[in-house]
Amino acid sequence: MRILIIGEGGRESALAAKLQKDNRVTKMFFANGNASTDAIGQNVHMSEIKELRDFAIKEKVDLTIVGPEAPLVAGLKDEFKKHDLKVFGPNQKVASLEGSKAFSKKFMQTYDIKTAKAVVFDSYNEAKAYVQTQEYPLVIKASGLAGGKGVVICDTVEEAEATIHDFMIRRIYGDAGIRLVIEEFLQGFEASIIAFSNGEKIFPCIAAKDYKKAGNGDKGPNTGGMGSVAPSPEFTAEHTADFEKNILEPTLKGLKAEGFSFKGIIFFGLMVTKNGTYLLEYNMRFGDPETQVLMALMENNLLDVINDCMNGKDLDLKFKDEKAVCLVMCSGGYPGNIETGFEITGIEKAKHSQVLCAGAIKKGDKIVSNGGRVMNVVATGATYDEARKKVYEDALHVHFDYSFYREDIGKF
Repeated sequence: MRILIIGEGGRESALAAKLQKDNRVTKMFFANGNASTDAIGQNVHMSEIKELRDFAIKEKVDLTIVGPEAPLVAGLKDEFKKHDLKVFGPNQKVASLEGSKAFSKKFMQTYDIKTAKAVVFDSYNEAKAYVQTQEYPLVIKASGLAGGKGVVICDTVEEAEATIHDFMIRRIYGDAGIRLVIEEFLQGFEASIIAFSNGEKIFPCIAAKDYKKAGNGDKGPNTGGMGSVAPSPEFTAEHTADFEKNILEPTLKGLKAEGFSFKGIIFFGLMVTKNGTYLLEYNMRFGDPETQVLMALMENNLLDVINDCMNGKDLDLKFKDEKAVCLVMCSGGYPGNIETGFEITGIEKAKHSQVLCAGAIKKGDKIVSNGGRVMNVVATGATYDEARKKVYEDALHVHFDYSFYREDIGKF
């Protein structure tokens, strides 16, 4: 098979590394890829949907896997389908469950999916008036795509008003923030469940834990993810049953009622509180950095899983009875302003982990930083401590100027 993977982060590196082991995969292309994918297949530099479509036709691509959300929300699946090109992912309408938090929240409310109480606003003045009457903390979300950063927990009315101004007037996330979702704050711990859809049923993977805050002890601004572990140490069988009854089953019912059948990934971002498990958000693609730990533990052949989904077959997902830890190494200043172009050295000295490039590209014979989240260091072990020890020992060898990472990934 000839496979095109769209995306350029650590998630795409992890998927490529998993698929690389399958001798049925004769060629992999990556748009736009990174230094790890460059070593596995061929990076091609294009982003426009029509460019990607023409490339897939020309290169006789058998399957396209979409990593990030933006191409799906822009309608890549719809365009590819016109030309009988197979895509593992939803069409534009279904992708709106991620692309519009307002659309997603309405879907949750319509189908009695357990979620935080929320109100959607298109008016700056109405949003500002609303937050003056609410209890704090509360959560303000940009409805559109904001790279995982358009969510602010506000502790005061002043902070809420400033956030509304930033999103709707200053437009710090462009058009993503011109519509807001303002919802109650839920206290608890987060969990991520990535699930495969075969068009009729949803098959969840083991739960993962993602570390969103930039600093140790969950301090600082939200990021795209500073690390992950699987299975989630806090997510119990009781939580799983709650998730299946109050989130998974009504989601499947809603998808069928709306005619939202699709073959691809649905990601459940969860908050577990003393009152049970709540759905925070849907993502309609593989999570990053959760994919990295799931691929490290998945015993199934990934191509078989995807093919079975595409053919409407049931899945029997199996994972190693081990723990996996992924550490994300970042550029100084992330998630704010960063500098790129710094040489990355020492990758070959990592002996106990899988080192994946994320925001890193080949430049001549060197690998240099090219983004905020630059490198992923992934390891498995019988215990979390064993896996995290491997990761942190190997991270010491990997160097680029002004790099930083959290010191508490996998520490509970």
